[in-house]
Amino acid sequence: MEIIAFLRQAEATAQTAAAQPILPCSREQQIPLSHGQERLWIINHLNPDNAAYNISIAVRLEGSLKFEALYRSFEEIIRRHETLRTAFSEISGQPFQSILPAVELQIPFIDLRMYPQAEREAEFQRLAAEDAQRPFDLSQAPLLRASILKLDEEEHILLLVMHHIVSDGWSIGILIREMAALYEAFSDGRTSPLPQLPVQYADYSIWQRRWLTKNGLNNQLGYWEKQLSGDLPVLELYPDRPRPAVQNFRGATLRTVLPKTLTADLNALCLHENVTLFMLLLAAFKVLLSRYTGQKDILIGTPIANRHHRETENLIGFFVNTLVLRTDLSADPKFSELLRRINETALGAYANQDVPFEMLVEKLKLQRGMNRTPLFQAMLVLQNAPMPTLKVPGLTLSSLLVENRTAKFDLTLNMEESEDGLITQLEYNSDLFDGETIIRMLEHFEVLLRGIVENPNRSISALPLLTESERRKLTEEWNQTGRDFPASACLHELFEAQAERTPDAIALLFNEKSLSYRELNAEANKLARHLRRHRHVGPERLVGLYLERSLEMVIAILAVLKAGAAYLPLDTSAPPQRLSLILEDADVSAVITEQRLTANLSARLDESKVVALDTVAASVAAESQHNLQTVMAPENLAYVIYTSGSTGTPKGTLVSHYNVVRLFQSTQAFFSFNRDDVWTLFHSYAFDFSVWELWGALLYGGRLIVVPYLVTRSPEAFYQLLCQQGVTVLNQTPSAFRQLMKAEEALGAEAAAGLRLRQVPPA
Repeated sequence: MEIIAFLRQAEATAQTAAAQPILPCSREQQIPLSHGQERLWIINHLNPDNAAYNISIAVRLEGSLKFEALYRSFEEIIRRHETLRTAFSEISGQPFQSILPAVELQIPFIDLRMYPQAEREAEFQRLAAEDAQRPFDLSQAPLLRASILKLDEEEHILLLVMHHIVSDGWSIGILIREMAALYEAFSDGRTSPLPQLPVQYADYSIWQRRWLTKNGLNNQLGYWEKQLSGDLPVLELYPDRPRPAVQNFRGATLRTVLPKTLTADLNALCLHENVTLFMLLLAAFKVLLSRYTGQKDILIGTPIANRHHRETENLIGFFVNTLVLRTDLSADPKFSELLRRINETALGAYANQDVPFEMLVEKLKLQRGMNRTPLFQAMLVLQNAPMPTLKVPGLTLSSLLVENRTAKFDLTLNMEESEDGLITQLEYNSDLFDGETIIRMLEHFEVLLRGIVENPNRSISALPLLTESERRKLTEEWNQTGRDFPASACLHELFEAQAERTPDAIALLFNEKSLSYRELNAEANKLARHLRRHRHVGPERLVGLYLERSLEMVIAILAVLKAGAAYLPLDTSAPPQRLSLILEDADVSAVITEQRLTANLSARLDESKVVALDTVAASVAAESQHNLQTVMAPENLAYVIYTSGSTGTPKGTLVSHYNVVRLFQSTQAFFSFNRDDVWTLFHSYAFDFSVWELWGALLYGGRLIVVPYLVTRSPEAFYQLLCQQGVTVLNQTPSAFRQLMKAEEALGAEAAAGLRLRQVPPA
């Protein structure tokens, strides 16, 4: 069978590496870091307060605990494993391992019996999360912390935190097994039963550097260079918030368990299709991400133990390597066909697994960004062998879940086989996603897996994704086609009609300046006529907007639509590279800006295309303020907003007038927006949430408050603005609402007197 042939090839490759023995080396030399350690050292060097690479373990100890035996066990483990006595020093910018002859591990004892019985577990979780968030100083050994929490007379919890630079998932199992064996021996007054280790991690580091240099791994590198050739896509998930300029690794984890019946069905399908469970879950995860993003070229990372040598099997250290699994999902294959593609991808990666991920990134000459990880942004981990419950005389050891509150990637799907079914944990970047989004994603993943086992011969686009409640809402509640819909209306025409109905009502307010509907319409008409006369814009042409928050920004949006074009918002805080890529890709007819901002455009745009509002103010003022004749249809473009992938090629999302108008017509029965509503334009106009805020106000005669940038950065200042302006409709993420709640508490009840947020009638 094909799978056996591939496995034999992978085994032969592993034997090639294993044929070069790891031998003990002199400690008189400067000991280099392994490739993996060097990457983590660089990450830590750039951000020493980063705790994302802390590994947290919690072990419940039930029975009569002998503290002296436990302490001696850790002393012996640290003596046995040099990596737990290793600090990381630097000479002339080059890191190296500094192995100490001995280190002392402090194990504080924390008595939780002062808390009521029902609160002790919660306090343990709080302390565990707090400890997991505490960074290590890599120049100080040991890079291991331990503490004992006493919940009851015969119930304790051992908390362990290790830095990934000296450990990995396999190492955790070694540490717990050795601790149990040593504890049992020391409790009985015996000496250590563990054999002497033949080599240490430092010997492996030296071997890896020499072997990779000597052998070159040309064949394996050639495989990866071919596999990862061409444009490497950036995973363009739609986040709940814009991506920060710098990744800070804040995260959270949500957990669910797939039923045993579904797990059994998945395993049966694996046997039928001649694939492993990992391959099937990888295929399903890729389908989920493809359906979320619309992308057909999906890269996912996965860890591999990387312990070819028998000598490394019992060593604590950072051996794990990362493989990048790239699969083509184009042509809408059947899931069974996709499984064959995944099978080939995975087995090819296994056969070429010796290239360190760090070396691969370097060889591919990838441009590194500060806000994304290189090569992939989502990871899949399948743990086939969870830590078993261990028993020693008088004591039972069992593992506990601890949430680190960090995320190395946008998404990491951790799955683990258990007696209860497949334990599924989705770790996510909490700067990007809210918990509600991740809960929905986990629900969609389960629906998808059920659809796969029901019929693996469906095309991947036809596999179910929606839960029953979502399906009912979409097909029944939201699909009431009997409502009136202005089939021939464009956005600016609806605005003009509103301006006719309420000409003197305030439409816009920014700081102390305001415009009525009549004034806003007139100013937009003047600028639109200038654009038509001097820039020759028309349907399906793009006009860029490079403006800061202001009344002029909204005037410019309306003017572009009235002139017959579509607007392209350009964030003034965007990096120069992103600005260049968008302008090159969009082929704009013009860019509306201000003179003081033109320096940012001069190197990226033909000067003749720049429209500086302050420079052309006199010409614009001389234009007629009457409405223009419409030259477009609802099917024409209204705007283009580019996705946020700053390390990949941004992609423009094209939205027509029809799309936006239909959105409001289909939701108005639920929301009942009206001229008494006060809205905030809080989000960047380069973020699609701004479309809802802008037109939700202007199509229904409401007042739109353009929120100054500095106010958006301060929950207290924003809360005060909401109260002062009597805002009734507010669009925020759950996390932002929590910040506003904290601001309300800090400012007191008196500040809340002006808050007028109204409750939307239930759908």
